[in-house]
Amino acid sequence: MHFGKFSVSTQAQMQFIDITAQAEQAVREIGVADGILYLFNPHTTAGLTVNEGYDPDVQHDLLGVFQRVIPNSYPYRHAEGNSPSHILATLTGSSLTVILADNKLQLGTWQRIFFCEYDGPRNRHIMWKVMVG
Repeated sequence: MHFGKFSVSTQAQMQFIDITAQAEQAVREIGVADGILYLFNPHTTAGLTVNEGYDPDVQHDLLGVFQRVIPNSYPYRHAEGNSPSHILATLTGSSLTVILADNKLQLGTWQRIFFCEYDGPRNRHIMWKVMVG
């Protein structure tokens, strides 16, 4: 098994960061041709998702809808004041699995891997593991 982590720095409170290249670099460095890549985000106010990476308006639209569905104006009880971030992290999830074949992530034509920041800006990290198979 091969594992490691890489850093992600965000510049806004809510932001999608394309981390596909970092995931591909991790896979390239270990030289595994076939297997499964697991990505894990250990932060409770951020998530991971796979979505379209060609048109940045998709990310803009997702974040806009998230802000309407999970409003800041709700009377949240969490004293730290970032309950919407925790809820959004639950919706997008904390981990991803991507098939690795022929030294490549098997993403669809338009798919990219995104780190979803909901409580930034912050310095974060993503853990990864490749299972050979």
